[in-house]
Amino acid sequence: MDKLRTFLLELSRRQKRLIQVSADIVLVWLALWLSFVVRLGVDALINPFTAHQVLFLSAPAIAIPLFIRFGMYRAVMRYFGNDALIAIIKAVSLSSLILGIVVFWYSNHQNIVPRSIIFNYWWLSLIMIGGLRLAMRQYFLGDWFTAAQHVPFTNRDDGLPKVAIYGAGAAGNQLVAALRMGRVMRPIAFIDDDSSIADRVIAGLQVYKPKNIQRMIDVTGAQEILLAIPSANRVRRREILGFLEGFPLHVRSIPGFMDLASGRVKVDDIQEVDIADLLGRDAVPAQESLLEHCIKEQVVMVTGAGGSIGSELCRQILELRPSTLIMFEHSEFNLYSILSELEQQVARKSLSVRLLPILGSVTNPRKLLDVMNVWQVNTVYHAAAYKHVPIVEHNIAEGVLNNVIGTLNTAQAALQAGVANFVLISTDKAVRPTNVMGSTKRLAELTLQALSREIAPVLFGDNANVSRVNKTRFTMVRFGNVLGSSGSVIPLFHKQIKSGGPLTVTHPKITRYFMTIPEAAQLVIQAGAMGMGGDVFVLDMGEPVRIVELAEKMIHLSGFSVRSEKNPHGDIAIEFTGLRPGEKLYEELLIGDNVVQTSHPMIMSANEDFIPWDALKGKLAELITAVETDDYSRVRQLLRDTVSGYAPDGEIVDWIHQQRRRDP
Repeated sequence: MDKLRTFLLELSRRQKRLIQVSADIVLVWLALWLSFVVRLGVDALINPFTAHQVLFLSAPAIAIPLFIRFGMYRAVMRYFGNDALIAIIKAVSLSSLILGIVVFWYSNHQNIVPRSIIFNYWWLSLIMIGGLRLAMRQYFLGDWFTAAQHVPFTNRDDGLPKVAIYGAGAAGNQLVAALRMGRVMRPIAFIDDDSSIADRVIAGLQVYKPKNIQRMIDVTGAQEILLAIPSANRVRRREILGFLEGFPLHVRSIPGFMDLASGRVKVDDIQEVDIADLLGRDAVPAQESLLEHCIKEQVVMVTGAGGSIGSELCRQILELRPSTLIMFEHSEFNLYSILSELEQQVARKSLSVRLLPILGSVTNPRKLLDVMNVWQVNTVYHAAAYKHVPIVEHNIAEGVLNNVIGTLNTAQAALQAGVANFVLISTDKAVRPTNVMGSTKRLAELTLQALSREIAPVLFGDNANVSRVNKTRFTMVRFGNVLGSSGSVIPLFHKQIKSGGPLTVTHPKITRYFMTIPEAAQLVIQAGAMGMGGDVFVLDMGEPVRIVELAEKMIHLSGFSVRSEKNPHGDIAIEFTGLRPGEKLYEELLIGDNVVQTSHPMIMSANEDFIPWDALKGKLAELITAVETDDYSRVRQLLRDTVSGYAPDGEIVDWIHQQRRRDP
């Protein structure tokens, strides 16, 4: 059977159509002959080659052209569906009607033919032609009993993982069809909250109420649950995931409607549970006027365009139709990746947006100024930064140069080029920092705060002492961790679970704020449009999340149990490795308590202290000198004097400088 199936599938399209046409001619003849048998009985059997020869020649001559016209030979048997069945009904009905006219003419000129023959021919043709195609679909799928779960003697173990589908709606039914076709998993049951369909059978699968999941597991042997509820909001998904944690099942999901509609994924693209669902917070609808204010039909530049935040900013900016999008990035691979993605999006949606990939570093002030002058940039989103706390903690020189001097270079280039809007992507680690990364980001904020209050500043490093008219509106947006960013704990946990654990958490009490990358980028764009100059905006990150609880949830939703003192026979352990250099137990979003709500419910404005520009320039000059001379004790002291609340855990040591001292 398998060899015959493979042989038929490998035939050319022409050969397959020839077989279908030949089979339909035989079925039309058979249906017409049986229609006489049904009407006249076995005693009056009709010989098609003697009696009613005209009818038996006319039937296929009428039917086959109509079958071709209705596209019956264009349908692929393996994907035969409702549309093809409707086409068959139309084609058979019309061919029966035309044959009825032939019968009427034939009865007036030759033998009398009972009129009920046409009705018999119609329903027999439907059954035989449609039924054969349905049978062939099941045959080519390789499973005659996929939808016969409750038929006696048809249950069998095919070795495929058994999965239950949470959600018996349209998405759930599409998923069942996709799984049966792909033969990678075997759907065995539906779970649905709708009590009106509980204990009923849909697509051959019994529907269970959520409270009966344990009974479903006992009866079916389910190993996984696939969430097919793309329309549910995050609050509802969090409730469902919280409920499913109590069962020994691996929980995964299918994508949301927006991903399906955009063509990025298909219904059967199963993925691990989106960790954002565990946070249980829905994104607030964007305010279109704020989104478009600094972008639509303007020249927009994104520094760090290939990073996790920068790339998402580029995606969302592209949707808002700027005239030109400049992607400034020092990593060639990251720049290539985001450029390729955006070029496909431009081609797919026929967007009239010019994409300009620029390789360069924010530590090169001349390159930044040239780019902004040549393309007359209107808005800059400055996302370029080193953000990984432990790495920056021991690469102090690069951290200062990239995060502080890079921001200074970009801001001064924007001021010189007359850029209208400048938005800095900041971090909650800038608030009372305990690490170099956080202190350098706060120093970057202070730089923009100082510049924004100068009408005509003398720029840092300008020996000519020339005042520059400041036409740039500087804005800072501060938020916490984003899910899925480079260095995020979530991908690490997924990898550790896949390898059997353990999951590593630095401290039992460590907490973090989390937000999805798309939501953060959207809020950054809106906040950037709200500022009056020198504003520090803080995004509402919701409630902080304990990392150890997040780890436990991910273990449970992967179908495993946590190994601990209370449960020594669990599957995966959680190990505490100790706080890393510069790491805090708790992150904060505000330095002071002076915060004002804005017109957007997710964006707050913080009135933070600042240092006047002339005083700050002196501090920056000292900091650069200290870095260039490897005087890191002086760097530490300058950061403590300049950044309010900076309290390093211990001495800060640059690895290169440390090695130099060991090997003079």
